[in-house]
Amino acid sequence: MTNPHESKGWQVVIAGTGINLALGVLYAWSVFKEAIVGSIKAGGPGAFQWELASVGTPYAVSCLVFAFAMILAGKLQDKIGPARTALIGGLLVGAGFVLLGFTTSYLGWIIGFGVLAGAGFGFGYSAATPPAVKWFSSAKTGLVAGIVVAGFGLAPVYIAPLAKFLLGHFGIQNSMLFLGIGFLVVVCGLSFLLVNPPKGYVPREVLRGYYPALAAEKKQEVNATVNEVLRSPKFYVLWVCFFIGAGAGLMVIGSVAGMAKASMGDMAFVAVAIAAVGNAAGRIIAGVLSDRIGRRATLFIMLAFQAALMFAAIPITAKPNAIMLVLLASLMGFNYGSNLALFPSFAKDYWGLKNYGLNYGALFTAWGMGGFVLVQAADKIKAMPGGATNAFIAAGVLLACGAALSIFLADKKKAVAGEEAPSRWQEFWGEFSLGLRVFLGFEEPQVRAPRNWDAIEKTRA
Repeated sequence: MTNPHESKGWQVVIAGTGINLALGVLYAWSVFKEAIVGSIKAGGPGAFQWELASVGTPYAVSCLVFAFAMILAGKLQDKIGPARTALIGGLLVGAGFVLLGFTTSYLGWIIGFGVLAGAGFGFGYSAATPPAVKWFSSAKTGLVAGIVVAGFGLAPVYIAPLAKFLLGHFGIQNSMLFLGIGFLVVVCGLSFLLVNPPKGYVPREVLRGYYPALAAEKKQEVNATVNEVLRSPKFYVLWVCFFIGAGAGLMVIGSVAGMAKASMGDMAFVAVAIAAVGNAAGRIIAGVLSDRIGRRATLFIMLAFQAALMFAAIPITAKPNAIMLVLLASLMGFNYGSNLALFPSFAKDYWGLKNYGLNYGALFTAWGMGGFVLVQAADKIKAMPGGATNAFIAAGVLLACGAALSIFLADKKKAVAGEEAPSRWQEFWGEFSLGLRVFLGFEEPQVRAPRNWDAIEKTRA
């Protein structure tokens, strides 16, 4: 017998992924940035009259507004549902890009791209993931969250070449107008497919009695309020790790086209598109991996790997090579993308589903603050002698600190009689090694015997 709600769950996943594919235009900023810089340098009637040092500000403001809009949108999503929240997001993004179609002013772009589109990203993004993960058990949280948010990361694969084509044929302002109308139609249309599960809904895996799902069901009973979340030490550990992981990744993503231009010329947008594939892949793979070996172990691996890549970037960017730059950007995008699958999964695991939108919105402020602070800091550092090298060193050190900090997410267990209590590092390493053995197939995950689905359905009826 099939679960009558299974197909609707996947409908929500597909709709959420589609919405994020539209909203992911944020990650194509480096293509817009290069066009604006070209306009400033060319000058003449109708050209952008901005300071070169301030070109990245609309992007940084958009990241910040995006993150803080997630708090309001998360609360709204919990109250009025995901469909209406996503609809508001589509209207805001459309309005922001339409405004960009009629202005070249610095303030106009701060308002259009930074405030209106940034708020729209927050409303649309906050409405896409929560309903999707609610349809599935904790055993699939990482996978489902990874698929939905992969749409946001994958967007530049089509938006980068599309934007390049539009910019080349219609100019910056007309391109923004066309994109705004398109996003308005897509996001608003798909918003009506986002629905929460009915009251009392239980995922099929939980009814069948699989151990991971039953463990998650017990955790979900916590249903913490945002006040309880803000009193939890784990919230602040996660916030700092998210701040570092997201900020370092956004620092690179916002400059991919610029880094690649020296060796790839007008084909630099290809680096943006390929990096986006890595970004999307990181979300799905990290989500699946975290379901297998645990969220904390996966977070440690991704932050440590990203730190190593930042140091590796120093010699690679010093003597630009197209292949190495694309590979580097793809791997950095992969690690950055993993954050967007791991942290929503952490929020569900630790604090439950009842107030999920608001709780994850509070945690997501780390993403916006990381993007705003580290992107701006990187621009300032790069303006100094030896700036590019120092920016990568600073990011690498921060990421290494974030990896070390993730160890404190391990629960400190009490000592057994006659034995010394294990340290957090010992607990973390024990969980990490067990998860790795399960992932490699040396140990089997614990499962309970499946229940009789037909009998349970008759009982529920």
